[in-house]
Amino acid sequence: MVQIQTFVFNPFSENTYLLSDETGEAIIIDPGCYDQSEYKTLTDYIASNNLTPVKIINTHAHIDHVLGIAALKRKYNIPFYLHRLDEPVLKAVKSYASNYGFAVFDEPEIDQYLKEGESVTFGNTSLKIIFVPGHAPGHVAFVNDEQKFVIGGDVLFHLSIGRTDLPGGDHATLLSSIRTQLFTLPDDYQVFPGHMQSTTIGFEKKHNPFFR
Repeated sequence: MVQIQTFVFNPFSENTYLLSDETGEAIIIDPGCYDQSEYKTLTDYIASNNLTPVKIINTHAHIDHVLGIAALKRKYNIPFYLHRLDEPVLKAVKSYASNYGFAVFDEPEIDQYLKEGESVTFGNTSLKIIFVPGHAPGHVAFVNDEQKFVIGGDVLFHLSIGRTDLPGGDHATLLSSIRTQLFTLPDDYQVFPGHMQSTTIGFEKKHNPFFR
């Protein structure tokens, strides 16, 4: 059974997710830890729970979701996965990081590209990769059908959606991604977003103001 631990990091209040199962293997999703205290919070949790991180996977590569990747790659000697279309988004971070108060950005190397329709595995667990562009050109989400959850990044939020005014964003594309890739999932699937609290597919289909 998958255990989902949420950490809220950096000034953007970004949700970093640590997923683990009964084997003790774990994956880190969208590590936004920036300062030493945030990094220590995550790594201490991993150590105290005797977990073994095996991969870092990202929904997309905006600054608030990538700040901790390089340090975690080095500490655990594990690969980093990103969709190919978001590679330019990652490479752009160093050009604007200082504008948001991040004096240093350690750009990680991408070890493998995520591809829609394939799966990411760890331990006894499999996460299906779905392509949900609109907030970012290479944005993906990770779906677990067995436990009915989605790690959704900045696509669908509680009563909101991801912003589309950043480079590579497109409002119509985002709405289409949500309708065709997320709202086609069963209503009881829980969505763990990149910011704010979790929600469900059914609740957002009924109440989200962008889809009334």
